[in-house]
Amino acid sequence: MTAATGIGSMPGDDAAAVAEATRTVLDSLPDLPHLVELPGRGATASMTGRGLAVLAELGADLQPAGWRLTGGGAGVDHRRARSLLAQDLDVLEEQAQGLTGAFKIQVAGPWTLAATVERPRGDKLLADAGARRELAQALAEGVRDHVRDVRRRLPDVTRLVVQVDEPALAAVLDARVPTASGFGRHRTVHPPEASNALGWVLGAATEAGGEAWVHTCAAGTPLGLLRGAGARGLAVDLSLMTAADHDALGEALEAGDSVVLGVVPTTAAAGPEAGERALVERVERWLDMLGIDPGTVSGQLLVSPACGLAGADVAWSRRALALSSDTARRLS
Repeated sequence: MTAATGIGSMPGDDAAAVAEATRTVLDSLPDLPHLVELPGRGATASMTGRGLAVLAELGADLQPAGWRLTGGGAGVDHRRARSLLAQDLDVLEEQAQGLTGAFKIQVAGPWTLAATVERPRGDKLLADAGARRELAQALAEGVRDHVRDVRRRLPDVTRLVVQVDEPALAAVLDARVPTASGFGRHRTVHPPEASNALGWVLGAATEAGGEAWVHTCAAGTPLGLLRGAGARGLAVDLSLMTAADHDALGEALEAGDSVVLGVVPTTAAAGPEAGERALVERVERWLDMLGIDPGTVSGQLLVSPACGLAGADVAWSRRALALSSDTARRLS
């Protein structure tokens, strides 16, 4: 059966919005609901802030230029990020009592964090091979603890998906991440190093009892590298895929891995492209292009919004999740 899920982020900027978004996700996505993220609450609830909240051992604080490791304990904003994550998990635990089946959590990947977080003395962690290795290892340990915590809170869930978000990976590999001055670019990270660091995080998720997926809504991400690092699921924006990407997704399905096709618009859209029938036909055309029988991959194929829904209004976020669910149902 084709299922539906969301990418993670939802609109809203306060605790009441967290509770409402959690209810919406649990009601709209019965096959694979997810932990909601509300970056509208500020930097401490952003993707980077959320990733740092999971990080083990390393401390960070918020500077005018963004997040920076402290070289010591967690700063007040880092503690706030951890507190917000704990509060969101408390809301989930309360509203998802008795939840069975599958559930998904999300965390920023090591390369996206390395491209957005600075070293204690400034400039991105990307500039220092030792620092980025330490970051990846600390993230892996944090993910291991995070998965165990969620499993404790949702004891009846039999399948816990851990989605690692890597929107900056393509820029890291292509040397497109700017230096602090803005006049230069950080040197490229070679694929073997990128795969190793990502593999530590995906491996930790798997060892703790999770199912490791990777999501990217950036063009040019090497999907084969993600699978080689241990991803057993790929979540993508279908509109950004190249011919080589389509082949990689087809190979993933043939290997028994999961593929999440982001096809639902992330903001209110007029016209037939936002309709259920058009979305179903788009997925069917994609499967036909690859020569894949829909019936053979229905248990591995999922439908979602193209990316997160933080930029949508509440009405469209609900509509987008409903469209995802209805599209998946018709495909089944």
